[in-house]
Amino acid sequence: MKYYLFAGIIFLSTFSYSFSQTKNTSEEISKSDLMKTKVNEYAIVKLTANISQLSPKEKELLPLLFDAATIMDELYWEQSCNNKDELLSKISDNNTKQFFLINYGPWEHLNNNKSFIEGVGEKPDCGNFYPTDMTKEEFEKLQIPDKTSWYTIIKRNEKKELTSVPYSKFYKEKLEKASALLKKASDISDNKSFKEYLALRAEALLSDNYFESDMAWMNLDNSNLDFIIGPIESYNDGLFGYKTSFESFILLKDIEWSKKLSRFAVLLPEIQKSLPVEDKYKTEVPGKDSQLGVYEAICYAGDCNAGSKTIAINLPNDKKVNEMKGSRKLQLKNSMKAKFDKILLPMSNILISEDQRKYIMFDAFFENVMFHEVAHGIGISKTINNKGLVTEALTDVHTSLEECKADILGLHIVTFLNSKGELSEHELINNYVTFMAGIFRSVRFGAASSHGKANMIEFNYFAANGAFTRDEKNGTYQINFDKMKDAVSSLGKLIMTIQGNGDYDGAKKILTEMGIMKPQLEQDLNKISKAGIPRDIVFDQGKQVIGL
Repeated sequence: MKYYLFAGIIFLSTFSYSFSQTKNTSEEISKSDLMKTKVNEYAIVKLTANISQLSPKEKELLPLLFDAATIMDELYWEQSCNNKDELLSKISDNNTKQFFLINYGPWEHLNNNKSFIEGVGEKPDCGNFYPTDMTKEEFEKLQIPDKTSWYTIIKRNEKKELTSVPYSKFYKEKLEKASALLKKASDISDNKSFKEYLALRAEALLSDNYFESDMAWMNLDNSNLDFIIGPIESYNDGLFGYKTSFESFILLKDIEWSKKLSRFAVLLPEIQKSLPVEDKYKTEVPGKDSQLGVYEAICYAGDCNAGSKTIAINLPNDKKVNEMKGSRKLQLKNSMKAKFDKILLPMSNILISEDQRKYIMFDAFFENVMFHEVAHGIGISKTINNKGLVTEALTDVHTSLEECKADILGLHIVTFLNSKGELSEHELINNYVTFMAGIFRSVRFGAASSHGKANMIEFNYFAANGAFTRDEKNGTYQINFDKMKDAVSSLGKLIMTIQGNGDYDGAKKILTEMGIMKPQLEQDLNKISKAGIPRDIVFDQGKQVIGL
């Protein structure tokens, strides 16, 4: 679609001008229709919840959290598209403007980050984290201790030399405003653990030292509210996967569901031992304080609000915190239910064989997503051959492989718990068929997404191992239950072995050979688009939506 609007007006003459103007107008209308179609691929979901369970103090501080989240949104715009206002001013079509806002810039998240704005060009792998003219070799030769820090920007100084600038300095003005809001909220809070977390997070925004606030977040107790804020995930660093993006969630705890899930946390050491890999790859012990919780999301801001919307959270990412305290796995039940109802279920009626559609259930979807997040906290984080952390050894290919690991080990965990009688509300096949349907939902994210690449690896590996068959007559898929279980086990072993060995070449090979969409699947997914099934969701959210 590049240069689409300029077709027909390259050769200007008295004769051709009128024709060119007519053609251009027609193409503008066509482009507007295309953008309208793309906007309509996102189902609108209202982020609302019953806040009556909140204490008066929690209701009083909640607007401050919304204001701080708004600042994270502004910071993410700077990281993803720092010429936002300039580009928006040049867009006259309202649908294109709306699509620009959905994607936080001119690159379509769910279409391999392709540009949809004339003349912008491809999205640079360096993002706004590194100079556009910097090479990987130049970075690797750079002798700066914090060059790989999650919280530094790499810039060129007056001598054109590479140097680093801490986030707290580079984004100082906005971070100071956000910090002040968190301090004020901390002063208001009557929950001791939440008060401490907010105060420490306020300091972290100004110091780039998030360890103490991450530890405090792990200690949150008896709080109806949860709040995630700061530079968190590194998916947008296409060069090395080091630099983190700003985001924020405001969450309301579902107390009843959270109690149901609490029993699984104590089983993590046993689950670790059950992994389908040699013992030397599973010597690490998951943190005993890991928590499982269910929440209603009432605000997404920044990175988590761009493109495909997060439906579960596994944090902190700091391996030191994980070793000492584990991690918290938060299931965003209202967002998850919206995706199941609006996307996965209607999609399954097109792509899953009719006799297996009965196995697709929200409870199975919920479990698959939940144990995906649990799986992030198990397995291996340090290589077994002195190559350092897995993240350091695999650099830019780490996130895609890690998402694939979490998917596969999540299904392994479900299988293991089912065999132990811990999950007996429904048949295990429900989880497997629902997982297959979930692959179709996720691969629509595109090959540029870490989650999309992970799902393509799974799909192609399952295909190679006979885990499913495709009916040539109607284009539906049916899983082979026993072969799929075997494929889950063998793929889990393959990924953990690559991670444990710090095998960059092996990881790259898997992504190159299997992290791709083949024509047959692309044709099948086109049926979903033609049926008008949304690709993802977009939120109607804010203070007024929840009644503040």
